[in-house]
Amino acid sequence: MDIEGFATLALDMLPFEPTDQQIKLVAALSRFCSTYAQQDSVFLLNGYAGTGKTSVMGALVRTLKAVGIPTVLLASTGRAAKVFSNFTGQPAYTIHRKIYRAPTIGPDGRFVARVNQNPHVNTVFIVDEASMIGDGAEGGMSLLEDLMMYVYTGVNCRLILLGDTAQLPPVGLSESPAMNPHVLKELGMHVTRAVMTRTVRQKQRSGILYNATMLRRALKLDPLPEPELTVSRFGDMAVVAPEDLEDALIESFSRYGEGETILITRSNRRAVDFNLAIRRVIYDREEVLVKGERLLVSKNNYYWTRRSVVAQGGVEDESGKAPMEFVANGESAIVEDVYASEERGGMHFADVRLYFPDHDSRLDAKINLDTLTTEMAGLPVDRQRALAEMALSAAGLTAASSMTAQRDALRADPYYNALQVKYAYAVTCHKAQGGQWASVFVDMGYIPPEAYCTVDFYRWLYTATTRATTKLWLVNPAVAVK
Repeated sequence: MDIEGFATLALDMLPFEPTDQQIKLVAALSRFCSTYAQQDSVFLLNGYAGTGKTSVMGALVRTLKAVGIPTVLLASTGRAAKVFSNFTGQPAYTIHRKIYRAPTIGPDGRFVARVNQNPHVNTVFIVDEASMIGDGAEGGMSLLEDLMMYVYTGVNCRLILLGDTAQLPPVGLSESPAMNPHVLKELGMHVTRAVMTRTVRQKQRSGILYNATMLRRALKLDPLPEPELTVSRFGDMAVVAPEDLEDALIESFSRYGEGETILITRSNRRAVDFNLAIRRVIYDREEVLVKGERLLVSKNNYYWTRRSVVAQGGVEDESGKAPMEFVANGESAIVEDVYASEERGGMHFADVRLYFPDHDSRLDAKINLDTLTTEMAGLPVDRQRALAEMALSAAGLTAASSMTAQRDALRADPYYNALQVKYAYAVTCHKAQGGQWASVFVDMGYIPPEAYCTVDFYRWLYTATTRATTKLWLVNPAVAVK
């Protein structure tokens, strides 16, 4: 099929009448996916909320399948992969799960994953939420470099990166490297770039998209104006006073479900406070952990999945699913059973069965209960060091023992490798990024006025706003609301 025929078929796959901007995008994607595109080419698509980029990508995936060109769909987090899969109708995976092989032990005793060999031929790789790809190293290189290495070691493979530069960049960075054409060119890529700016999805009826569009447009102004949100005209927007938050959350849980309700806040400390308050006031929970608890994994973990695979002999589990390869930072989990709890070395642990809804998979694991309420993203360094010392002591080793023996001891110790988790009722915006929920509460209390006219705050507010698909609640908004 020629390029024109491919583009016509892709446009026919769209569930709506395309705009001129979408027609041009489909034409560019058709050329990129053809045999005429340069080798080592990458397509960079920056699409703002509501512009239809995911719908266009769904049409592209279906068209590629119709003409016999394989695709691999990827995203930065498990929840983002699930959202992408729902839009396209095809399976989607996290980047980590796809590109890294089984981990080995590094010099410091930690698990290190290496880039796998790419067995795919003539395949188009499509990565959603690419703006979240940062410099988090797995095999000594950045995740972006590892992704590029994996894709382009395949035979005639190419890569499409989807993202939104108005969202928060990866933690610790001022911009997303994966959405920067100069960075991609420095990696030896030929870059084709497209930007989608025209909001089409429910523009007149959606307050969520209306406000997201206004925030994104304001980001281009210099100087930045003080942000202003419009609520009164829209049925999908609401302002919540702090004293009314409990009732609003109960209403949301009842209408949308626990798994489709999230509270987004500015800091780990406020996330901890909100989580504890929600558990105490709404769920009347006094125990640290109970059945039905919703958790968020805060650090990659390879130990328990490797142990599960060994126990099962590498076969499907009781639910008919293949064993998970590893538990990724940002994964959502529900506690199905609490087998036991214990204290060890001043720290607290529980043996549990977890259900991972984004993968429809179950796993038995030991979790570190202390990470539930720490203000840091994970376990503090001194606590992790104490766990390492306890693991070495339990194995009868000292600091004078061989590095190989120490690494083996750390690798085998279940307490050192306990899952690090947080309660998942309230999260920071970075943790929410890549996911979508029907009902989103955005905590805007205690934000200093001097932060309002900064790029960081605009990106934070834009990102938080665009996590909602049906209802957006502004909790104690500190900016102008009309």
